[in-house]
Amino acid sequence: MLMSSVSIKDVAARAGVSPGTVSNVLNRPEKVAESTRVRVEKAIRELGFVRHGSASSLRAGHSRTIGLSVIDIGNPFFTDVAAGVEEGASERGYAVILGNSSGDRFKEERNLLVFAEQRVRGVLITPAGASLAKLDQLRERGISVVLVDHPAERPDQCSVAVNDVTGGSLAVSHLLDGGAERIAYVTGPLTVRQCLDRRIGAERALAAAGRDPGRALEEIATDAMNARAGQEAAEKMISQGRLPDAVFCANDLLALGVMRALLQAGVRVPEDVALIGYDDIDFASASAVSLSSVRQPTHRLGRVATELLLDECDNPESHAHRQIMFQPELVARESTR
Repeated sequence: MLMSSVSIKDVAARAGVSPGTVSNVLNRPEKVAESTRVRVEKAIRELGFVRHGSASSLRAGHSRTIGLSVIDIGNPFFTDVAAGVEEGASERGYAVILGNSSGDRFKEERNLLVFAEQRVRGVLITPAGASLAKLDQLRERGISVVLVDHPAERPDQCSVAVNDVTGGSLAVSHLLDGGAERIAYVTGPLTVRQCLDRRIGAERALAAAGRDPGRALEEIATDAMNARAGQEAAEKMISQGRLPDAVFCANDLLALGVMRALLQAGVRVPEDVALIGYDDIDFASASAVSLSSVRQPTHRLGRVATELLLDECDNPESHAHRQIMFQPELVARESTR
């Protein structure tokens, strides 16, 4: 039988089920008993059936895809989030279209336009600056939206995030417990919500310890949140002869760059300068001096966001918009001991 002539009825006949059951396996696999689904999928493989995706999406008004827009896919944090999204989507019979905004609002808006043109069922987004109006426009077109790693700003939004204020407080409290008096906060642009929230948490920890945040915390903002930016920030501190007792970095990539510069200059970590990052990416435990960090449940973040999005898609009239907030975890390693 030629692949182009295989129909849903042919698959149903081979599997011994109704065409409606085959349609459910293709569109709503979670609603079909596993034994039946396996039988239908086997028939699909044997017959070489390929459904006409564009035709089915025209009939339904959307496709079996979801869009994911992240700030920096080169950051392992977002790579892990994307892996969780793909895993959750695949289990529900969806594919993922990935858009990388590079922190650029206009690029992010182009991503959203492409998602709408591709008739995605829903959108997961870590906003780089898209206005609420842009996201509302998607919802008006029947495209559900869930914010990822960004708390909801209104009760009618869905979101999955991590409490970065708590995370910043954990990091600086840990440095204070180690005896640090002067702490530098190496961060990306404070227009990035996560960077700002982590600084707020750092200031709260200092205040709780009876320290003046304005005196005890020096902020060093960079244009990017990668290892090169961290290295340049540390080289600047070294050249000016104003090394702090400890450095808190807004993510692990910055921290790894800071560590490289310190070690190259003969500054010992943690004996001379203690160092802690944020995210707990895989590289953190494998660095020259294993890096202390604040762990985020990245894979779970992506998976739960996908489940929330697809539940929202299946219940578009529901007003029970959920906002899920995970708590971060301190992971102490050699760089602060």
